[in-house]
Amino acid sequence: MSATPITPSARYYRQGRTRVLWTPTIADILSPTRSEINAATDLSGEIAASSGWEVTGNTEDTPDLGSVFVGNIPSTTTSDASSLTFYSDETSVDVRTLLQRGVVGNIIWMDEGDVEGYLMDIFPVRVTSAPKQRDIAAVAQIMVNFAISRQPAENVAIPA
Repeated sequence: MSATPITPSARYYRQGRTRVLWTPTIADILSPTRSEINAATDLSGEIAASSGWEVTGNTEDTPDLGSVFVGNIPSTTTSDASSLTFYSDETSVDVRTLLQRGVVGNIIWMDEGDVEGYLMDIFPVRVTSAPKQRDIAAVAQIMVNFAISRQPAENVAIPA
């Protein structure tokens, strides 16, 4: 008898589907309301690239004198600094008006789209910088860097 296989995933392409939202306030990131989500700003159409946005677990070694093997146990979780890269506007009306250094709020990732019952992640953040990317041979862009200030809410159901 063999093990039961995991349910096959219906694979998808992120572009055109994933939604990334910005909102300055959410009363409870574990249970946001539809009105809080509707009041957010959808950043998706201006994002050229992203980096980070992961919660990772750390471990601590647990050596003992009874063995030469060193086991470990789960310890803290962390999220490294993360960024979103946006297109610049030739008249300066772009992400710089919304996400300036020091601004505090939340980035919401709806990986499979804004669909009731699907899952989203919410990252409480502070903007650390918004440097212009000055590659003379590329489309003008601004990289907004974020510090993740509190534990993100992962796999939260998108409300109706």
